[in-house]
Amino acid sequence: MDTLIIDLIEQGGYIGIFLLMALENIIPPVPSEVIMGIGGLLVQRGAMDFWPLLVIGTLGTVAGNYFWYWIGDKWGYRRLEPFIDRWGRWLTVDWEHIEQAQTFFVKRGHWVVFFLRFSPFLRTIISLPAGLSHMPLLRFFGYTFAGSLIWNALLIKGGEWLGHWLEDSQHIIGWIILGLIVLTIIGYVWRLITWVPRAERD
Repeated sequence: MDTLIIDLIEQGGYIGIFLLMALENIIPPVPSEVIMGIGGLLVQRGAMDFWPLLVIGTLGTVAGNYFWYWIGDKWGYRRLEPFIDRWGRWLTVDWEHIEQAQTFFVKRGHWVVFFLRFSPFLRTIISLPAGLSHMPLLRFFGYTFAGSLIWNALLIKGGEWLGHWLEDSQHIIGWIILGLIVLTIIGYVWRLITWVPRAERD
């Protein structure tokens, strides 16, 4: 059980990494830290190569972020607000979060798309205000790819380091990964349970 997740990602290969990294940015709660960390572990074991893993994983990140950019760009405020009000609970986002991110985006400029790729909480949500502001698509792709490339490289190297550090205790790694996933799911469920709709707060 403790190595099941590692084995599944290894069997999925680079295509599996791409899909998981795309989903990580669309459907919570699939943490990129776990996905790319396991990728780094597989690099350390010789089951994957660093550069293909980094590029393909980053392309998956860009694809997932483009989904939310496209929603913002094509739907606009009028259609997006009712959608967030209805489904925000499951996304753990409400309209106030979107408005706050939009204000932050407008004040800080397009570079915020690059820098927030290093934030565990805001790196996906910033794609919506980027789309709502009709940020030039090539610039969005460039900043998203560059920031995600650096972040994913750090995660891969962290997985490699963990693999070397626990080389004689490989079974511990599986339990660490399982624990991180369980904590992520618990956090997501807690967010759902404690969610208060905007209408009730108002």
